[in-house]
Amino acid sequence: MNKTIKPAIKLATTGVAALALACAAGTASAEDTKLRIQTHFTPEQLSGEMAKDFVDNVQTMSNGEIQIELFLSSSVVKSTETFDAAATGILDCDMTGGAYQTGKNPAFQFAGDLLGGYQNPYQQLAWMLHGNGYESVNSLYNKYDMEFVGWWIPGPESLASTKPIRSAADFKNWKFRSPPGLATLVFKNLGASPIVMDFNEIFTALESGIIDGADAANLTNNVGLGLYDIAEHTNFPGFHSMPADHLACNKAVWDKMPGHHQAIMKTAMQALALKNATANEVANAKTAKELREKGVNLYEWSAEDLQAYRDAVQKGWVEFATTPEAKSMLESHIAFLKDMGAMK
Repeated sequence: MNKTIKPAIKLATTGVAALALACAAGTASAEDTKLRIQTHFTPEQLSGEMAKDFVDNVQTMSNGEIQIELFLSSSVVKSTETFDAAATGILDCDMTGGAYQTGKNPAFQFAGDLLGGYQNPYQQLAWMLHGNGYESVNSLYNKYDMEFVGWWIPGPESLASTKPIRSAADFKNWKFRSPPGLATLVFKNLGASPIVMDFNEIFTALESGIIDGADAANLTNNVGLGLYDIAEHTNFPGFHSMPADHLACNKAVWDKMPGHHQAIMKTAMQALALKNATANEVANAKTAKELREKGVNLYEWSAEDLQAYRDAVQKGWVEFATTPEAKSMLESHIAFLKDMGAMK
């Protein structure tokens, strides 16, 4: 009798184990997430390297359940088209910046760069994490079928120029690459001639003389673009712009992701934000030293010229905030800055 029962028990146990394995395999398969993400950064730039680190971290933390195909250098569509490509399913996520979408709604400007409103990345990230920034930005993105996941901010940018940029007076008739949005308005008011062009067209335009300079990135990322091989003038510390690069995903794709995958993505973005801000602070100080040794002119603006720029920016904020969403987001920023004592 025992001989009959034991094989039966063994068979039943084996069957249960096989069923459990099958169920586990089915569950793992159902929870797999595959994402196609595009960034405008190149492999040679520090930010490009960090984008790849972000992908590695997400895949590791998810034990391979999240698989990401990363497209660097805007290799699928133009930088300005990345958001729409993700919203329509050509890509899944956009890793460029909100300010590229100001043509849809000027509120996207305030969802990416306040142009001199914040002095460092930590203040701006504080608005997102501890003000009502996350909710405010995500509410805007959801209207365009996208989910805002998080920011990473390299820090204040420096201009690159073939002509001296010692003060606001040097902006008169200065032809430069500008991102779309508020920057074009502010620099026009200061006498410059902004030309909107894609991020990856800057080097050729500068080399051919189409532009005199560029508003592209911070010192280190500008070096990665090769801009100081042509442009012998820059400003440091930067002050004019501090864009937040974002990660935003197709909302339908995001909503289908398991909760723990969403949490991994958000946590990985916060880790990227800290690493990015600190790494760029160190790298920019080192880059500034190296550029001086190579003969590049680094200009530190006077307090008077900085104030002239900030006055132009604050005037531009009001002129640019023409929709209810833009006005609301700008008011949120200003209230937070005042609470922090960073603005009167």
